[in-house]
Amino acid sequence: MSKFKSTKLIELGSTAFRQWRADHSHCKYIHGYQLKAKLWFGCNELDEKNWAVDFGGLKELKAKLHHIFDHTMTVAADDPELELFQALDKKGIIQLRVFEDGVGIERCAEVVYKVAQEHIHELTNGRCWVDHVEVFEHEENSATYTEMDSETENNITTTVEEKPQVEDAKSEETDNNKPIPQAGAAAPVGKTTTKTKGGWFEGTTWG
Repeated sequence: MSKFKSTKLIELGSTAFRQWRADHSHCKYIHGYQLKAKLWFGCNELDEKNWAVDFGGLKELKAKLHHIFDHTMTVAADDPELELFQALDKKGIIQLRVFEDGVGIERCAEVVYKVAQEHIHELTNGRCWVDHVEVFEHEENSATYTEMDSETENNITTTVEEKPQVEDAKSEETDNNKPIPQAGAAAPVGKTTTKTKGGWFEGTTWG
């Protein structure tokens, strides 16, 4: 629990997806969104300017996120057409980003969280942290990611054991930070989870 929180909305860019496992819907086809991410920063002590996070120091973070998401093609590492996408990347037709744990708005939220968490920790020398992240496809669809601490995980485990009728309990994978790929590399992008709503996307038509 943090005494202070601040938020920042960051444009991630235009991102194309293919969810090959979604054979029941049009998401199996290549489609795109203008992604935005809202980040919640937490701290117990403010800096000398009385800020939680200096938003002017987020340019490097934005550059890292743009490299992953802006004008890129994101596919899962187990996509059966991965070699085709790699060939297109090699020809300079797409900028390929391979998501090791699969694609989707939940996975995007996890990736943003992990990249931002590392950046904020370094920027503030551990004084601040990323509480959670929400990524928006558009005004009707979003997902959030937060890493649970061990106490929270234990509480969830206890609840499920005491109430066996509860189904569909999702466990969240944590902590698999991977290095940010260098510019131009079709490098794999690391690990993600959840949902909420935003309202800054008037005029968009994606469903």
